[in-house]
Parts: sequence; structure tokens; C-alpha cells
Amino acid sequence: MQNIWLLVSKPDNIPIVGLLFLVILYTWWGFHRGLKNDRQDLSEEARLSEKIQVWPHLVRVEFLATLFVMVILVFWSFLIDAPLEEAANPTLTPNPSKAPWYFLGLQEMLVYFDPWIAGVVLPTLIIVGLIAIPYIDVNEKGNGYYTYRERKWALWIYCLGFIVLWVSLIVLGTFWRGPGWYFFFPWENWDTHRVVALTNVDLSELFGIPTKNPDTSLNPVAFIFGAVVVLGYFSLGLIYWLRKKNSEILKKLGPVRYSVTAMLFLCMMSLPIKMVLRIALNVKYVWVTPWFNI
Repeated sequence: MQNIWLLVSKPDNIPIVGLLFLVILYTWWGFHRGLKNDRQDLSEEARLSEKIQVWPHLVRVEFLATLFVMVILVFWSFLIDAPLEEAANPTLTPNPSKAPWYFLGLQEMLVYFDPWIAGVVLPTLIIVGLIAIPYIDVNEKGNGYYTYRERKWALWIYCLGFIVLWVSLIVLGTFWRGPGWYFFFPWENWDTHRVVALTNVDLSELFGIPTKNPDTSLNPVAFIFGAVVVLGYFSLGLIYWLRKKNSEILKKLGPVRYSVTAMLFLCMMSLPIKMVLRIALNVKYVWVTPWFNI
């Protein structure tokens, strides 16, 4: 317990602890309000009659919230020292060397993907996906009020992408990654001399197909195997479309919106899949090519 307290009480880690409480609180509050509205079965006219003016009602609440946050930050600065370290020393690298908490999820993704995927492709898809939500969302209900019944799939997909994946990566990088970026339980001491012997393999090698030939050239069988796995994974969206294309939701989405939605969802799910492969089986790459590795 002492190690856990030392870990959570570090000035660097206090915002992450607060983030966890706030995420849990507001997630519960949102679901609570949504289920309450569903039970009351409010009509559209009742919701319209509950609208209020931005001035002064909303502005007043935002102003009071601003003052409240300022008071918290002032007292925080009195009670907790700023997490400033000594001047940078080029001969002494911190171990572990961690990014700020808001980039820890990105740093954790670098463990499972090539830097160009984790640092460029996936963040771009996250930003583009968030921008695309209003254009691919065909459900006109649930805008401007809390509801669960009318937005259940959107809510669960958002919770999966934000809470289960992104917030968990921040927590993982903060409390579970120690010296050498090895896994440590929160109650364990961080041993700076710890060395873990890991033998990374490619997915094809688990099936007896070597990635490289004896002359170190790329094995074409391994290349084809990886291509089949990756393309087969992304073809799941097409298979689902062919099976469910007559359903009401897919008719409303249309082929373009559905293609974008399926691609974003499959890219999102590739993160936990790759994490399981890397942590459980030490799989480094699924598809090795002369130009890129996935």
C-alpha cells in the first residue's frame, strides 16, 4: 500500500487520479440522466418547452464554474509543489522517461505499433473520426438531451474508444510502466536494474513461417500470409455489409457512410487486438513488407 500511495501522490500523477474520478463521475451522471429520461418517456414537445436562454442562465453557470476551478487551482498551487526537475543533463537520461500525461496514451501505443502508425496514422484517424461523427451519424434523436435508449450504440462505442482504450492507456503508462518501460504492478518497487528477456516474433512465425529467408531477404510466403490476415480483417466490414445490407440502419447509412464508419471502428479495434498479441504472445508485426510494417 505504501508504494501505491507514493505512486498516486506524486505531483505528476495527481491529475490522472483526478481524471479517473471525473471520468467515472460524469459517465455515471450521463447514464443516470439518460435512463431517467427514458423512464419518464418525455415527448419532443416537453423537451422543447424545457429550453432556456443562453443569457443569463448558461453564462451564469459557466462563470461560477470558472471561479470554482480558479479557486481549486490556487489552493492546489499552495498545497502541492510543481513537478519541476533539475536542469537537463545530457549524460543522465531519466528512467523511465515519460511524456506528459495527455501524451501517455500515444507513448503507450508506440509499444505496439511502428512509430509512423502510432505517431501519425492513428492520431490522424482519431482526429478525422471525431470530425466525421456529425456527418456519419444518421440518428436524429438524442441531440440536446440525455438519453440511453435512443443512443445506446453511440454511447457504448464512445465509452469503448475513450474510456476503455484511451483513458486506460494513460493509466497503464502512468501506474504500470516503470524503468525500461517494463510492466510493474502498482504495489511493486521499481527496480531500475530489472532486465526482462523478450523474444519478439512476427505473426507468421507463430505458424512456422519465417519472416526472413537465410539470406535475410523477405520471405514471400510470410508477406502473403500477413497480407491475407490484414486484408481479411478489414474485409469484415464488407462481410457485415453483405449480411445486413437490408437492415434499416445500414439503409439509412448508405455505402459511403457505412464504409467510413466500419473503417474507423476496425482501426479502433486493432489497438486492443495488437495489445493482446504483443503482451500475451510477443508478436511484433502482423504484416512485414519492404515498405512498411504493421
